[in-house]
Formats: sequence, structure tokens, C-alpha cells
Amino acid sequence: MAKNVKDLLAEANSSVPRLSPNEAAEKIRSGDVLVVDVRDSAEVQQSGKLKGAVNVSRGMLEFRADPESQYHNPAFQKDKTILLHCASGGRSALAGKTLQDMGYTAVFNIGGFKDLADAGIDTEPV
Repeated sequence: MAKNVKDLLAEANSSVPRLSPNEAAEKIRSGDVLVVDVRDSAEVQQSGKLKGAVNVSRGMLEFRADPESQYHNPAFQKDKTILLHCASGGRSALAGKTLQDMGYTAVFNIGGFKDLADAGIDTEPV
């Protein structure tokens, strides 16, 4: 039976642990994490991004995360903790499930940009 977006989100949310903004801030402070913003570049240009985050739009994630791809971003390492966020947490949940399917094991959904910025996580302009 074909899945719809509600099914895909439920599956992703049950597989990818969700961290609160405070838990995310703690992980970021501990270091050795890759923070990935999966919003589209226009969204990031408008609001800025979390300090040090890598912006990889949801549509390019698989290409950036796959070491065999000509578009691979070397920041993606399977032994690194990856913290994903978007505008509200939906795309980051789907992105987390995709990364898990690709063999990444320490993957967390940290939710939406505004909530993270409001929690005091440093941001920077793009």
C-alpha cells in the first residue's frame, strides 16, 4: 500500500529521536556535532542560520551525505553526531530517517529554527 506524507512523518518521528531546544543547545556546546539546516536557501537567506550550521536543502541531502556522490560534503561522516533542523521539524524528521537509511547512526531531529534561536542558540547571517 502506498504511503502518504502523514505515514512518512509518523515513521520518521518514531525512528529519529527529537531533542528539545535545550537538549540541542547542550549537544551543540559539547562539540563534535554536525548541525544541518535542511531548509531551502531562500529561507536561510531570510532568517540566518544557527552558528556553524551547514545548510543542505532537503532535496540535496542524499547527494551531500553519500561519500560516493560527486556532490558529497566531507562534513558528513557516519561516526559523527548529526543534528538536523528545518522550520518546524517535519523536513528534519524526514531527513533524519533518510540519513539513518544511509547508515548514519547518531541522528537527531532538533526541530525548528525559530524555537532554537528563541532558546538562545547562537545564529549568524548568511
